[in-house]
Amino acid sequence: MEFRLLGTVSVETLTGPLPLGPAKRRSLLAALLLSANMPVSIGRLTECLWDDEPPSQARGVIQGHVSRLRALLAGADAEAYGVELATLGDAYVLRVPETLLDSQRFEELLMLAREQRGPADAVLMLKEALSLWQGPALSGAFAGPPLRVAAHSLEESRLATVEQLSRAYGALGEHHRAAALLTAETAAHPLRESLAAELMLALFRAGRQSEALDRFHRTRRLLADELGIDPGHELADAYALILRGASGPLPGTAPPEAAPPPPAAGPPGAGAPVRVTGDGPGADGPEADAPTPPRPPLPAVPPSHTGQPHPVDLLPRAPRGFHGRAAELAALSRSAAGEAPVCLVTGPAGVGKTALALQWAHRNPALFPDGRLFADLRGFSAAGEPAPIDVLREFLLALGVSPRRVPESVPAAAALFRSLTARRGLLVVLDNARDSATVRTLLPGGADCVTLVTSRHRLEGLIASDAARPVPLDTLETDDGTALLAGVLGEERVLAEPVAARRLSELCGGLPLALRVTAARLAGRPHWTLAALAGELADERGRLAYLDVDDTGVAAALRLTVQQLPPGAVHQLARLGHHPGGHYDPYAAAALAGTDPVTARAALERLAAAHLVTETAPGRWVLHDLVRLYARSLDPASAREALIGVLDHFIATALAAADTAEPGGEPCFVLPEDYRRPSAVQDFADRAEAMRWLATEREDLALAALAAREAGLDDRAWRIILLQWPQMVWRARDSWSPLLELALESARAGKDAYAESRVLALLGWVLTEEGRTTEAVALLERSPALAREAGDPLGEATALINLAIVQAELGTLPAGLENCARAVTLARREGDRHTEMLALQHLARMHLTARRPEEALACAQAGLDLGPEHEEAARRSLLLAVCGEARLALGDEEDGVRLLDRAAQEAERAGYDVGAERALAALLRVSARTEFRRRHDEALRRLAEES
Repeated sequence: MEFRLLGTVSVETLTGPLPLGPAKRRSLLAALLLSANMPVSIGRLTECLWDDEPPSQARGVIQGHVSRLRALLAGADAEAYGVELATLGDAYVLRVPETLLDSQRFEELLMLAREQRGPADAVLMLKEALSLWQGPALSGAFAGPPLRVAAHSLEESRLATVEQLSRAYGALGEHHRAAALLTAETAAHPLRESLAAELMLALFRAGRQSEALDRFHRTRRLLADELGIDPGHELADAYALILRGASGPLPGTAPPEAAPPPPAAGPPGAGAPVRVTGDGPGADGPEADAPTPPRPPLPAVPPSHTGQPHPVDLLPRAPRGFHGRAAELAALSRSAAGEAPVCLVTGPAGVGKTALALQWAHRNPALFPDGRLFADLRGFSAAGEPAPIDVLREFLLALGVSPRRVPESVPAAAALFRSLTARRGLLVVLDNARDSATVRTLLPGGADCVTLVTSRHRLEGLIASDAARPVPLDTLETDDGTALLAGVLGEERVLAEPVAARRLSELCGGLPLALRVTAARLAGRPHWTLAALAGELADERGRLAYLDVDDTGVAAALRLTVQQLPPGAVHQLARLGHHPGGHYDPYAAAALAGTDPVTARAALERLAAAHLVTETAPGRWVLHDLVRLYARSLDPASAREALIGVLDHFIATALAAADTAEPGGEPCFVLPEDYRRPSAVQDFADRAEAMRWLATEREDLALAALAAREAGLDDRAWRIILLQWPQMVWRARDSWSPLLELALESARAGKDAYAESRVLALLGWVLTEEGRTTEAVALLERSPALAREAGDPLGEATALINLAIVQAELGTLPAGLENCARAVTLARREGDRHTEMLALQHLARMHLTARRPEEALACAQAGLDLGPEHEEAARRSLLLAVCGEARLALGDEEDGVRLLDRAAQEAERAGYDVGAERALAALLRVSARTEFRRRHDEALRRLAEES
């Protein structure tokens, strides 16, 4: 067992890292480890876990995280290692042997290094100490003020160790190693003068004097630009030593005896002779050996802030080896003239539409003084299109809109985008558009804006509505295809075999994708002849003749590309083809290939270098749809194994997201019997990040569940769907019923009473929220009995709550009250506060409906007293609303209005529009205040936009 602070906060065991869960639990562990074997008070832990005012239930949250952490340690047999998490009054202490803590071993190695007599032994100790670092200290934790201070202190210790190691290298005469070490660190810490000074001296002693002087001037300019200050004494002294040609260390260290002393201060001419090198006055001239007067202080470079924002630029890099298309480029320039033009590049897949658009965009930057935006709309990808709101959000953020100010609805976001671009000169590139309606939503509003659209469709609707100017694109002529080959291979090689070059262009069908991949293979094999490769491609002439079929012309070229890849990259590519969704991160790729995220990332980078995958965002890749078809053919026998791997990855990651988003929630199922835990699972810093992952991956999760159902993996299908329950609860009216119906089919196919009960309960609730109460009650009436059959008391409680809700809506209030009361009893018996609070919330509402305000108030107050965590703003809002309405019914109007207003405010802050609308509607029944009416109308508007 090993505890790590020098990188991601973690606990490593023989079977892998412990699943620590939310960032705050890592913060708790970090706080305890930083004071290992010493008591840490609740107050201190509160400071570590919250940056601002802690919630009123902070103690309960901490106790919950301690309980979970204690269980994780016990499950990992921590006691056998001498590890114990104990309670001492109002504090906790983590007893752990110092040898198990990486930060303690780091300090011990530093102490040993200081005790070494020779620099060679010190180097060994220092290198081993630095090898313990796996990234920035305390990563993955929510860093409250004390933890930020601790992380900064640890980082300072690491940097001091780097400087110490560089000096040890210097003592051994290994100045090149010292320079390499320091170069990496100065790039990460460019304003740290001590690092820059050490690097200057290391470069100088390695015989790289010009680089050393350049480093000084770069650092000097950076200090002036960023901080408005001159270099400190360390930098200035290092600079003076280098100019004097000295080889000693900085003043204040132990210089070698041969190092000359610094020049004495005095009037001009009093200093020692100096040989000036570089580009200063007198360098290598007749006065080079004359006494040099003291240099005046270095002037600070004035800041270069002009007050004007930098133009936004989201364009991918310009295509390399672009050839031909002169007519199309000219047509684009003609089309871009005029007022707010929309240019439309159309053509078949793989013909180079995106390359043409990017080439033209990069050639004409002066036309767009306010910048260039780019979005891949993925209209023809199996991965599916991005939501228009996601594209608009990226555009608005790029234009400087604060994340909190980005509207959630498409119409509002589109209106804001048009408003912001009304007075700007922008280029907007919309790549791979499928239909006209999607493009219209993303059009800018300025007369000086140009929109460039690429599509496989003609988009005649866009031509009719927005006067889009089409620029059709066909395959390359043979001469242009040969020129493309020459651009990669060199003209000499192509001119040496002109007939074979033309034959290659013909065999590739003039498709740029096939030509580029083929040329890349030839470039890496200079001993291959073009004729030999043409013979290879000729074997596929039957497929290459049909370029209108997506996977024909590319397959032969891809085969040659893949043959040059290392086995690990080929294995990864083959498995990527079996992904049921459209996007890959290192975790998903690792699950597909049966590796780990580090290995998967390296393979993805290798595939990206071969132009077989594309990185659309940091750490997020896609396969070209043609490459996907080819990848599936590489290892068809592994399809099921890869599918199971990625399905279990989705289950594990969704579990982590649900645990972070709703930490008090009861897990909706146990894992499948043959479940294969991934080698690593993504961690989520907070609720917002977890909910964002669930929302972003919704389409891929649905595709994964569908693939599981079609493959007969029903035990995975319904689990993947049910794990999205935090999003379903938050966005209940967001068309979840078709997905839940698929889960119900899977549960019944597996004859799993537990699964069927859980799905029925959630589906019935969603149908109730959609107003389909008759359908809902028919499903929900079967759920409690199935839960009892499966031995699932909490599932039965949830089913009874949902059944009670629909019974109350249908007018059978006594049955609803009875079922809700049974749910309270079941949840209380199981000790599950989350479910008990849910049952009390609905029981209180039903008592209110039955005109029993005293009972309603008692139930709601009991629910609040259970102490929901601060993340459960929605439930707290609903309970407060019941309390307010009960107070009104009892004649206490002042307290009732106060509680309802508080309920509405909590719902508004959390983005829970349903709760806000309900509380404000109740307020409007007793108050005519304009503020309440305005907020109620805004909540209704937001709900309408979401539907």
